[in-house]
Amino acid sequence: MGTKIPSIAQIKFDQAQEELGRNDVLAALVSMEIATRCWDNPPWYSCLGYCIASQRGHIIRALELCRSAIEHDPENQIHYLYLGKVYLIAGEKGEALKAFKQCMNLGGSLELEQILESFGVRNSPVISFLSRDNLLNKFLGILLYRFNLRLGRSINV
Repeated sequence: MGTKIPSIAQIKFDQAQEELGRNDVLAALVSMEIATRCWDNPPWYSCLGYCIASQRGHIIRALELCRSAIEHDPENQIHYLYLGKVYLIAGEKGEALKAFKQCMNLGGSLELEQILESFGVRNSPVISFLSRDNLLNKFLGILLYRFNLRLGRSINV
């Protein structure tokens, strides 16, 4: 393989990054597909996966690509960011938060901070020694919220 093909691929990858920066995911998908056809570079898979999930809804394929990128480069935070974004597209908020936490452990990013801010802050459980998923906590939380009595404080028993 000549050196021209990887350089074309790198140009297309860089172009895709710029397009993602402008939030033009469709154009980024086209650029990423060209780049990965020219040069099969596993560290680019997570970006391609996010674009595929966002534009085509192919969640399973996107998750496979993100996980493959993580296998090749487990210390790269961007793979976890894209993995989390794919999980958000899939409606898996809990899995997305796990991926975002891993991204934060590796250094985080401004984009990640913006995503996490959009989640908002959850109130603490009403009864602190019970889990958040406990039916009593859920019921009391809903009840207090409906009567506008929920202040975000927990009952310390």
